[in-house]
Amino acid sequence: MFRRTSVVVAAVLLAATACSSGQQASENRQGQTGFVSGSGNVSVFAPADRKPAPALTGTTLDDKTWNLADHTGKVVVLNVWGSWCNPCRKEAPDLVAAAKELGPSVQFVGLNTRDLDKAPARKFAQEFGMTYPSIFDPSGKLLLGFRGGQISPSAIPSTLVIDKNGKVAARVLGEVSKQTLVGMVKDASG
Repeated sequence: MFRRTSVVVAAVLLAATACSSGQQASENRQGQTGFVSGSGNVSVFAPADRKPAPALTGTTLDDKTWNLADHTGKVVVLNVWGSWCNPCRKEAPDLVAAAKELGPSVQFVGLNTRDLDKAPARKFAQEFGMTYPSIFDPSGKLLLGFRGGQISPSAIPSTLVIDKNGKVAARVLGEVSKQTLVGMVKDASG
């Protein structure tokens, strides 16, 4: 009985760490990094403190090539998600609404990870009306390119705002709200 309970507790802890949660992360925390209880972990970086985003090229869910370098001069919002992730499902309507509000001057892109088949990811994108592309990264290899310090999207979901110069201006670990995301993009655009 004790062994079975231990296995169940371990499985619950593993699931909790695999998919971070949080809602309506606080905005405009210039130069600060920290955990906001119940809201997710938000980091906003001053222009002088921003680190370059790594090269990112991959195949999208609709089998096209997407390259971050093609969007230099534009703010890019990169959202790491998986169709199996409940917080990803919860934040998806806010991401779609933010993309619609911000319009074509901001490039949104998803980085779908740990879905071993494109079918569930495509269904997720269709269900939530995602009009922006998502790169398919079943092994997490592309995600590993972001490891290290402030630019690491170390939770799923995670969202990075990359400025017009290709540097990470902000990061949210966990769910992001439309209001927070729009504010971070406007800060990065200025």
